[in-house]
Amino acid sequence: MSLPIVHYNSPVLREKGARITAFDADLATLAHDMIETMHNARGIGLAAQQIGRALQLCVVDLRAAEIDFTWQLDGAKPPLDLFMPMVIVNPEVTVKPGTDDYIYEEGCLSFPEIRGDVIRPDAIAVTFQDQNGVPHVLECDGLFARCIQHEVDHLNGTLFIDRMEKRVRSRIDKAVKELAAATKAASPS
Repeated sequence: MSLPIVHYNSPVLREKGARITAFDADLATLAHDMIETMHNARGIGLAAQQIGRALQLCVVDLRAAEIDFTWQLDGAKPPLDLFMPMVIVNPEVTVKPGTDDYIYEEGCLSFPEIRGDVIRPDAIAVTFQDQNGVPHVLECDGLFARCIQHEVDHLNGTLFIDRMEKRVRSRIDKAVKELAAATKAASPS
């Protein structure tokens, strides 16, 4: 079931997600619904906060993206089709030593049609659990690393606009303020 996506300036987008401890049918259903929602919105990632739930849960699917990145999952390099879409629970991201930062234009499903350059490290490692509670280690770079960092930021209440340089943010500030006003006007009082 596709779920409504929460837009900026909804308070849940600023909440740190609660750690998930129950790996049950409810979690599997939520993850399935989030994947469907992400696909319907033509996104490559979606965090629980974006559907109104403050949890340490996000989903990612890069199968349709240009493969300009590398990855290693649990020490192997399986084809993307074998593990995507990914359900990522309780993630912990570390930047790979010696990696460079790169500027890349990002968008966000909670900020429709608003995009801006964000600087992020190019290579990361992330430890996480899947929807069954099985632990994994993913090492990746490029768009894969950027997508994971963007979604994990959401899980911690950080938005991509928070990572923009002041001059980049100033270019989209009017659109962000208009979105915040529209979100406030649409929310029940």
